[in-house]
Amino acid sequence: MIFGLPILSVAIWLPILFGVLVMATGNDRNAPLARVLALVGGILGFLVTLPLYTGFDKLSSGMQFVENVEWIPHFHINYSLGVDGISVLFILLNSFFTPLVILAGWQVIEKRVSQYMAAFLIMSGIVNGVFAALDAMLFYVFWEAMLIPMFLIIGVWGGPNRVYAAVKFFLYTLLGSLLMLIAFIYLYNQSGNSFSILAYHALPIPRFEQILIFIAFFMAFAVKVPMFPVHTWLPDAHVEAPTGGSVVLAAIMLKVGAYGFLRFSMPIAPDASHELSGVMIALSLVAVVYIGLVALMQADMKKLVAYSSISHMGFVTLGFFIFNAYGIEGALLQMISHGFVSGALFLGIGVLYDRVHSRQIADYGGVAHKMPVFAAFFVMFAMANSGLPGTSGFVGEFLVILGAVKANFWYAFLAATTLIFGAAYTLWMVKRVFFGAIANEHVEQLQDVSMREKVILLILALCVLGMGLYPLPFSEIMHTSVNDLINHVSSSKIPAMVMPAAAIN
Repeated sequence: MIFGLPILSVAIWLPILFGVLVMATGNDRNAPLARVLALVGGILGFLVTLPLYTGFDKLSSGMQFVENVEWIPHFHINYSLGVDGISVLFILLNSFFTPLVILAGWQVIEKRVSQYMAAFLIMSGIVNGVFAALDAMLFYVFWEAMLIPMFLIIGVWGGPNRVYAAVKFFLYTLLGSLLMLIAFIYLYNQSGNSFSILAYHALPIPRFEQILIFIAFFMAFAVKVPMFPVHTWLPDAHVEAPTGGSVVLAAIMLKVGAYGFLRFSMPIAPDASHELSGVMIALSLVAVVYIGLVALMQADMKKLVAYSSISHMGFVTLGFFIFNAYGIEGALLQMISHGFVSGALFLGIGVLYDRVHSRQIADYGGVAHKMPVFAAFFVMFAMANSGLPGTSGFVGEFLVILGAVKANFWYAFLAATTLIFGAAYTLWMVKRVFFGAIANEHVEQLQDVSMREKVILLILALCVLGMGLYPLPFSEIMHTSVNDLINHVSSSKIPAMVMPAAAIN
């Protein structure tokens, strides 16, 4: 409880309330007030989520901080919230990034400032609702609602082709979600008129129906991850989105789709998850290998990091569907690490774009001569993106590869190619942008990062190094819930492998 109020409700509605207050500041004459109010709201929104970590019982696999209030009694729809070791870290990650993206747009956004800041605050609250919802219809409402702020962020403050990118993003994600709604209605009838997600986990669903439910969920979650071949909306959205939009899209919104597989697909349709695991693993490996090669061909820095995100998220879905604790915990750690690293890379690209107004790699060269502090930060994030030991990027990838070896050597062999391709496309970009002779007068006129930019980059650098050197605070909170999930979805065909609690330290 916070001031007598339930923590999860505060985490959801406090940012939304501040978003409404920021919008109430009106036009751009009050932009300074809107910025300050938005930053205060973002910081408070993060602080109120900290008790979720400090008060979390790491030995319990059940839902904690549970709230349950009747919402629409006639249809048995409840305002039901709770978190376990799988979801709690993503609420913290989401709330952590909100003040950072507000700071990132502090000086860059000059038009419709209050609406821009409010969109991120409102989206932060809605995404917290997605991760906390224990009622299927409440989840669906939050799931669809989070499209609206991102649609506006891309469509209003994006680049020249922003309308095309925003509409493509909206249509892909909306159409995929409609099948999920049909699955919820089927489960509602099967469960005796209940929308409780936890009740769905215990339903004895026949094999054929499980496969249909799995496919319905797949259409919703695969688009969000995004998995190959429904990934084409992501590069367009990233290229056209403003820096803050790209950061939230990569660091937070991609994680929502992967989370859906763990909360819905695997526990509700465990037999179908095993039967279709070969397809899921194949699609994941295609994303890791093929999309990694596509990233090598990119001339636009944002597109390169966007394709890199698809490749890294392929690692995540691979970890899920090899059905062992090394894979699933590694995938969850990879999701958190990817949030830090991809968010930092997009912020770094935004720093360069604000000065040169170009994302083309060919327009740079020798940036390290003029921006040595920024170059040091960016190279470190690039190393983490390549999976360098000692950074957060290594921990999750190593565990997924370890889990893949136990499942099938060739899965691990193909997955490990991401370490080669990741280093190739990331270091190729770093070499051409930061090193060598100063390429042109635009680079000659560059000035190093400001104090505001240093603070943002330093915070993310500490997160990347801290998680890489000591991942235990991240892994121990999810361990019990992951083992409980594996025991639930295990079958006689594929025995579960439980990982010792001290496996990650």
